[in-house]
Formats: sequence, C-alpha cells, structure tokens
Amino acid sequence: MAREDNRRDRRDREETPEFADRLVAINRVSKTVKGGKRFGFAALVVVGDQKGRVGYGKGKAKEVPEAIRKATEQAKRKMIRVPLREGRTLHHDSEGRHGAGKVVMRTAPAGTGIIAGGPMRAVFEMLGLQDVVAKSTGSQNPYNMIRATIDGLEKETSPRLVAQRRGKKVADILTRGQQGASAPEVAPEVAEA
Repeated sequence: MAREDNRRDRRDREETPEFADRLVAINRVSKTVKGGKRFGFAALVVVGDQKGRVGYGKGKAKEVPEAIRKATEQAKRKMIRVPLREGRTLHHDSEGRHGAGKVVMRTAPAGTGIIAGGPMRAVFEMLGLQDVVAKSTGSQNPYNMIRATIDGLEKETSPRLVAQRRGKKVADILTRGQQGASAPEVAPEVAEA
C-alpha cells in the first residue's frame, strides 16, 4: 500500500512541473429535450511550461469548471517540444495548416515581442516565445487556428537536430549555409567564362 502511495506521489510531481494554462475559448451548446433545454459547455485550453513545451486540449461537460479541467488534462497529455533559438524566437520561418486554418510564423529580432492574434498568441505565450511575427490567413475558428499553429511548430528544427540527423557537426551545417548564400554571386562569372 505504501509503495502505491509513493508511485502516485512521484507521478503527481512528474505531471505538474509548473505548467501555465490559458483558456482560449469556451462554447455553450444546448440540447432541446421534452422538459426544456439542457446546456453543455466545451472548453479549449493551451498549456505550456514557457520553456519550449506546449500542448492544447478540449473538454466537454455540463459545468464550465469540469470542462476546463478535462481540457487541461488532455493538453498536458498532448504536449510537444519545440526547439527555440536563444530561448526567445523560432529557428526558421514556417507555415502550418489544418483544414481551412493556415498560419505563417516568422522569426523576429530581439525586442519585437509577440505579434500574433487571439489563439496563436496564447500558444506562443505558453511556449515561451518572446519575439515572433505570425499571421493567420484562413479559418478564424480557434480550434483550427491552434491546430495549424501546432502543425507549424512541429515542423520547427534546430541546427543541432539537423546535424545529429545527418551525422555531422553543427559548425559544418552552419558554415555550409553561409557558403550557399555566396554561391549565386559566383555563378554568373562561371557562365561567362
């Protein structure tokens, strides 16, 4: 019995390493029945540790607090890790899509802040991004906007991950990118010769 309690305590500590959560949307729906109307609530929540992990969840219940609790639990289970450059912005520009929801996310210099609207802002704040420029060019439905944002963030890679995947050093990856930028200047000279 004591061992079971220790496991439960350890699991509780592992599940909540200081997550912040943000309620993005709450929707009231009604079902008409013989005696009148029965109301239900749907909640959309974004959870993150503000250090590169973020997740979203939705919950439905007869009461608002219960819907939010269910959404928060689901968000904690569906968290993803996103590599951040200097702990403040994205490594590269990316696009995300989900259904009719389309988002474009761009890196930004220090001091820019979060330039994004509504549900996207909640995702970036919970992720811990400080400088990012984002635009939603599709569905304004908060569910699809968040899913598109998460889709774009899942595509994000860091130079270290790329180097690891290719079996090279990070310096090789970064210097090769700089050499590639000067290559078009050399190409016209070669064509004339």
